[in-house]
Amino acid sequence: MTTLHPAVEQALALVDFKRYDQARALLSQHLVEDPGDTRAWIELGYCHLKMQQPEQALEAADEALKIAPEDFYVLILRAKALTSGPNSSWRAAEPVLREAVRADPQHWYGYTMLADAVCRMSMVRYFQANGSRKPEPHEVDLVYREAADLASEALRLGPEEVYAHEIAHQIATFSGDIARADQLERAILRLDPTHTEALAAQTRRAAEAPGVKAPRAADLYATGLASAPDSTELQRGLDQATYRMLRGVRWLALLCVCLSGAGMDLFAVEGEVQRELPLPLGQRLWDLVPMTAIWLVGALLRFRRRRAGVRLNVQSLIRRRRWARIVVTQAAWAMLCALLITQVPWEERTLPQALLWAGIAPTFATIWFDRNKTR
Repeated sequence: MTTLHPAVEQALALVDFKRYDQARALLSQHLVEDPGDTRAWIELGYCHLKMQQPEQALEAADEALKIAPEDFYVLILRAKALTSGPNSSWRAAEPVLREAVRADPQHWYGYTMLADAVCRMSMVRYFQANGSRKPEPHEVDLVYREAADLASEALRLGPEEVYAHEIAHQIATFSGDIARADQLERAILRLDPTHTEALAAQTRRAAEAPGVKAPRAADLYATGLASAPDSTELQRGLDQATYRMLRGVRWLALLCVCLSGAGMDLFAVEGEVQRELPLPLGQRLWDLVPMTAIWLVGALLRFRRRRAGVRLNVQSLIRRRRWARIVVTQAAWAMLCALLITQVPWEERTLPQALLWAGIAPTFATIWFDRNKTR
C-alpha cells in the first residue's frame, strides 16, 4: 500500500473534490484490469460509503479481504460498511473491529471504533437482560468498563485525535461521569475550538450555572455561535436567553405604570389628601424623569452592553417568534398607558384609573402563563 497506481492517485484527487461518482468509475475500470489492487478496493469502498451505498462498500471490503484478510485498513472499511446505512449492525462490526485491533495493536483508530462498538453492545445486552431499567451506580462500571478501557487506550495512542476524545466523552456521558465528560469536552475544544457539540455543551453548562442571569447567558451563547455559527443548540440557547431578557422589559413597563399611578394619587389613602387635578405641566414633565431613568438603566444600557450577536438576535427573535412580539407589544402598551396617565391634564381620576388597570392587567395576566416559553 506504499506505491499507488496512477489510477488510484487520480481517484484520490477526485475524492478530494468530492467527485465520488467519477472516482468510483475510475477505480472500477482499474480493478477490471488489476483485481488484486487492495488499495483500489479500499478507496472504491469509501467512495460507496460517501455516496450512501453501504452494501456496495461491504462488497468492496469483502473483495479486499480475499486479497489481504489481515489488513487493518480493509477491516476498518468493512466495519464502517457494517455500521452505515439503515441496516447498520454494530453487533456484526464488533468482531471485525477486534480483529482490526489484533492486526495493528498500535493504531488508535481501531481502539476508538471498537470502544464505540463495545459501548453500544454493552448497553444493548444490559437492556435485553434488565428491560428498560437504567444501570444502578454499582452496575455502571460493569457495563462500561471494557469500553472505557478501550477508549483510554485509544487516547494513549492518539492523544491529539478528536474522534478518540469524542468516543471517550460518549462513554463518560453514558456512564454518568460528569466530571470526566467535562474534562474531555475541554480537551476536545483545545484540539478543535470550533467543535460544535463540545462547544454547545460547555456553553450550556456555563449559561445554566447557578446565579447566571439572562444577559450573561445570552453573551455566552453569542460567543459560542461566533465559533460554531451552524449550531442549532447554541442558537436555541441564545433565543431562550434573549426571550428571558425581553420578558424583563415588561417588568420595567409595569413599574412605570405603577409610578404613574402613584404620581397621580389615583387611589385615595385614609388620612392623606389627594393631589388637586389637573396636575401642573412641570409636575407632569417631572414624572417622566424616573421613567426615563428606569428605561435608560434597565433596558437601554443593559442591551447596549451585550455582544453584537445578542443585539442582532433581539431583532431576529421578534421577527421569528410570536411570543417575543407579544412581550414587546405588551411592554409598549403598558408604557402608552403610563404616558397617557401622566401627560394628559386629567380633571377626573376615573379614566386614569381605567388606564392603570388596562396597562397592568393584560400584561401581568400573561407573565406567569408564558414562563415556560423560556425553557
